[in-house]
Amino acid sequence: MAEFSWPVRVYYEDTDNGGVVYYANYLKFMERARTEWLRARGVEQDVLIEQEGVIFAVRSVQLDYLKPARFNQQLSVSVTVAEVGKASLTFDQTVNLITTEGNVAVKSDLLLCQGQIRVACLNANSFKPRAIPASIRQEILGDD
Repeated sequence: MAEFSWPVRVYYEDTDNGGVVYYANYLKFMERARTEWLRARGVEQDVLIEQEGVIFAVRSVQLDYLKPARFNQQLSVSVTVAEVGKASLTFDQTVNLITTEGNVAVKSDLLLCQGQIRVACLNANSFKPRAIPASIRQEILGDD
């Protein structure tokens, strides 16, 4: 599947007292990018709960921190579907620095953080695993 990217600016609140992005905030950046990835496919998470009775919850995370991001930098957070299960999705995600070339912002090759996040499809009431509904599978995994 095609890569989806979402821009993020590092705010003061995202950093530690050294001006470096606090490690847990990379997870927040990745969560926002997955939410926007869904939204770009016409899927809103509150509608998933109301109409389909499902939620997606993080099941596991593996992250590698390679270089620090700092206050006021612009980042590009990518989402790529790595694996599709009956009741789960596994995403490969990266965080790269955005640089400017002239007046144009460009995703650089400088990789700051990379990870793999597995989310489970759950019944919104019981929190038990359930198959990803066919209509949702088509919307989120259909042609890019």
